[in-house]
Amino acid sequence: MSEEPAVEAVPEDVAARLDAPTRAVLADAGWRKLHPVTPVLRAWKVVAAVLAVVVGQNVDDILRLDLPGWVLTVSVLGGLLLLAVVGAAYSALAWRRLRYRIDAEAVHVERGILWRQQRRAQLDRLQAVDVVRPLLGRLFGLAELRLEVAGGSGSRVSLAYLKEEEAQRVRNALLAASAGVVVAEGEEAPEAPEREVVQVPPVRLITSTLRSGLTIWMVLGIVGIGVGCWFAKSLAPLFGSAAGVLGIVSAVWQRFSTGFGFTVGDSPDGLRMTHGLLEQRSQTVPPGRVQALRITQPLLWRSKGWWRVEVNVAGYSGENGKASEQSTTLLPVGTVDELGLVLAIVLPGLRTDGASPLDVVRAGLTGSGTDGGFTPVPRQARWLDLLSWRRRGYLVTEHAFLSRNGRFLRGLDVVPHARTQSLGLTQGPWQRRLGLASVRLHSTPGKVSPRVDHLDQAVAARLLREQTARARAARVGAGPERWMTGPAQG
Repeated sequence: MSEEPAVEAVPEDVAARLDAPTRAVLADAGWRKLHPVTPVLRAWKVVAAVLAVVVGQNVDDILRLDLPGWVLTVSVLGGLLLLAVVGAAYSALAWRRLRYRIDAEAVHVERGILWRQQRRAQLDRLQAVDVVRPLLGRLFGLAELRLEVAGGSGSRVSLAYLKEEEAQRVRNALLAASAGVVVAEGEEAPEAPEREVVQVPPVRLITSTLRSGLTIWMVLGIVGIGVGCWFAKSLAPLFGSAAGVLGIVSAVWQRFSTGFGFTVGDSPDGLRMTHGLLEQRSQTVPPGRVQALRITQPLLWRSKGWWRVEVNVAGYSGENGKASEQSTTLLPVGTVDELGLVLAIVLPGLRTDGASPLDVVRAGLTGSGTDGGFTPVPRQARWLDLLSWRRRGYLVTEHAFLSRNGRFLRGLDVVPHARTQSLGLTQGPWQRRLGLASVRLHSTPGKVSPRVDHLDQAVAARLLREQTARARAARVGAGPERWMTGPAQG
């Protein structure tokens, strides 16, 4: 047998400076197991996945079998029971070989039946901590703890499942240790307080979903199928278009389900978001982890003055589909005042002398041309973007870069200078003929892809040089990864 790796205990001088919840978790740096009910929950996932793939794709063949109804029913149920037993057995073996431990610097996870895998998540690279409560897990009082670590796709560390109280306790300890919290010895620090900033009412969420483009496409699709069935005197168009319609319906439901009960809170350990109807999710994004931000307003939301906010966070860059929708939405639908409250938390650096973050971005939300000090694109850009060229432009503040775009779907991208990864300049053949070029700011992968299209090529070249220098200077002056430790003393 291989020798057990040495456990890295927390030094006494470090433990004395941590708060009580952190000490409670970090005091025992030995290996721990997940909750014993974990194999049952994982077996249910296996059954559901196989049922969706096998039965869903072969339902017609199953129904055409020349068997008595009771035989068919018993066969299907017996197959599902056997699958559940096999899935539970495999999940039980996986559970026995899965363990985790936490020390002062990292979270360690070991898993694998045939091939052993070891993961180490550095606390100073922690981007977000989520507590996820799936519907079935809530029946057992269990939750999944997800640690999003900078490092791209595959960098997530998942602890599924823990008792909800334990998941919360571990989350608090990880955030405190990651922040570098220093508390006097013997002092008991409570969980970081939370101040609720925004709560999205269900009525507003429903109304905004009905006014979204997804709902419009769903209605048009249903109407089109109905007309097709009427002309064809058959249900063939219905069956032929069912997959597409169900996909749109699923997207509409997902938008509503993930945004249900959405609240945004402010806390010393970061931005907190809680949301979800069937699967409840509590997210905590530590300060300074937002890489880029996008504010959008669909055409049908303008009369209500509603806005949607999405962000790029390094740890969420590898997600897609439903997971990305849940992770990257900062505000599913909010008023201008609520937008200002959220911006003041997530991008406080936008604030300038006598102007709030909302005042800085206001011209980017609804303005055009040179409104608010924006640099617009030249008139020849209209040949490449007839409808929205007047909206295109950029603004540089002391701490961030703002890019404005969109006529029917208004959009504003905001990138802090310190979070700019790199920059690029592109020029297509038609742009070269018109003396235009585009500048793109590279952020971590996500919903936000900041760029300014169709600038004068001389302006674009100058912007590229100046923004590169700003980003370099901002990264030099950026704060420490453990955001509550302060700068190192020389």
